[in-house]
Amino acid sequence: MLRKKRMLQKKIAKKTIVGLTGSFGSGKSTAARYFKAHGCTVIDADKIAHSLLKPGTSTCRKVKKLFSGSLSRKNIGALVFKNRKLLTELNRIIHPRVIRMIKDKIRTARPGLVILDVPLLIESGMYKNVDKVIVVKINRKEQIKRMKKKFSFSEAEVLNRIKAQLPLSDKVRIADFVIDNSGSLQETKKQVEKIRRQLWKN
Repeated sequence: MLRKKRMLQKKIAKKTIVGLTGSFGSGKSTAARYFKAHGCTVIDADKIAHSLLKPGTSTCRKVKKLFSGSLSRKNIGALVFKNRKLLTELNRIIHPRVIRMIKDKIRTARPGLVILDVPLLIESGMYKNVDKVIVVKINRKEQIKRMKKKFSFSEAEVLNRIKAQLPLSDKVRIADFVIDNSGSLQETKKQVEKIRRQLWKN
């Protein structure tokens, strides 16, 4: 009994770092919310990036300079997804700072499953530094339909954003686990719970 108790204490004290990613509009954030509801720590790269753009920060000044004073997400998105050079430059400013803050948050996170909700987990190379990779996939038709409805984008705008990232098929090949978000939210929730149980057993 004592040995089992010690093993459980050791397990509870461990941090398992899990990278969660997908394509634009695949449902990655939905999956992250379900993991959080099960008590997992979730570190959201998008929220960190937004915090870096608060007025007065050095990151904010650099981004404003790159886009001639505009910090409108809609305007920036419209520009960078048509101009790869601008997108590369924006990522060069943002990504190193986001990665540093993610590492800081991992260090201070409580033991257990730590989910890194990172859109460009694989493109940035961060997937090499996690214990497991989860990719949320969705069929292209459903992906376009949901994004047009959610953001009022045209089909061309949705496709521009999808093409700016690594193809989902390439991400799936790297994944340890895949969540198919093409169906209902209940189906996605069940997949999250199954993966969470498997990760907890490891």
